[in-house]
Amino acid sequence: MASENKRDYYEVLGVEKNAAEDQIKRAFRKLAAKYHPDVNHEADAEDKFKEINEAYEVLSDPDKRARYDQYGFAGVDPNFNPNAGNPFEGFGGFGGFGDLGDIFGDFFGGGSSRSRSGARRAARGENIVSQVEVTFEEAAFGTKKELNVTRIENCDKCGGSGCAEGTQPETCPQCHGSGQVRTTQSFMGMTMQSTAVCPTCGGRGKLIKTPCTRCKGKGRIKRAHKLNVDIPAGIDNGQAFRISGQGNAGANGGPSGDLMVTVRIRPHAIFTRDGSNVYCEMPISFAQAAIGADIEVPTLDGKVRYNVPEGTQTGTTFRLKGKGIPYVGYKNRGDQYVTVVVETPTKLTQQQKELLRQFDSATSEKAQPKKKNFFDKMKKLFDT
Repeated sequence: MASENKRDYYEVLGVEKNAAEDQIKRAFRKLAAKYHPDVNHEADAEDKFKEINEAYEVLSDPDKRARYDQYGFAGVDPNFNPNAGNPFEGFGGFGGFGDLGDIFGDFFGGGSSRSRSGARRAARGENIVSQVEVTFEEAAFGTKKELNVTRIENCDKCGGSGCAEGTQPETCPQCHGSGQVRTTQSFMGMTMQSTAVCPTCGGRGKLIKTPCTRCKGKGRIKRAHKLNVDIPAGIDNGQAFRISGQGNAGANGGPSGDLMVTVRIRPHAIFTRDGSNVYCEMPISFAQAAIGADIEVPTLDGKVRYNVPEGTQTGTTFRLKGKGIPYVGYKNRGDQYVTVVVETPTKLTQQQKELLRQFDSATSEKAQPKKKNFFDKMKKLFDT
């Protein structure tokens, strides 16, 4: 890239000219993570990544930065020496740039896909995420669902080589396939060497002269797929499960990543859940609560009969053992808890009201112990 076409290094990293070292480093990390060729497959990502590296290489080195601030791009040209005879001028190679493995380890869990020798090594593909919506019952007992998934795969036209049919990648003439270039400098009779990523091939060690027309030389393409997946019985809302090998294809022959499927459960009209237990409220009449009744209770397995005992109070909860949701990976199930709510009748006729008054007058205090206890306490408070 000719210097007249270059952007200012501070502009490339998006920092001010008086930016501190840590600000420059943070800006570089953020941009490098965004445009690294292993994660960004846009056409210009690799060029931007090289531009970011070049800017950081200069601005992270105090000597180079000082020369750049004073002389511009010419100040960091290897052939530029404003102080002829000064043996220290231009010394240092790429020392300020540091180890790419250390930097990219923060982003990709163990460094970039480039080995110490510079050549690219196999890298596992990235995981991808999808979401599926299921009913309450489907989550409880498991089901099959079809997912629409878009993932990165090796190009089927070139087999992942990136080359047009009938052609092969060529060894980079600058680095001879190593992915790195070395510069040599002499100082006081000593020869000093430094290495950097090859600017011609970007560290790949290979050049594609005739790119594949489908993947444009990338070797990988995005493709939509329909996948049939098994939703495990007992999975809860917001939980996820993994399908191995269904993520993005790996680079340079590396294994594919995984598909992570997050489950969203639609609310149920009657039931709620807490883990593997199911809860519901069941309205019953005053008469059913007072004298007891045999009622039908809804469960995930259908209706079951349950005998409400005489004198049941509103808010009473009873348990239906084993009528809850299966534990994931097991046949055992949680329980169902049914809370009865005694419903007070409304819109009564005059005859019904009169019958209730007669019933209330005929009801002894023994039949309403809570009511009697309350009024006894109130009498002691106010009648003493």
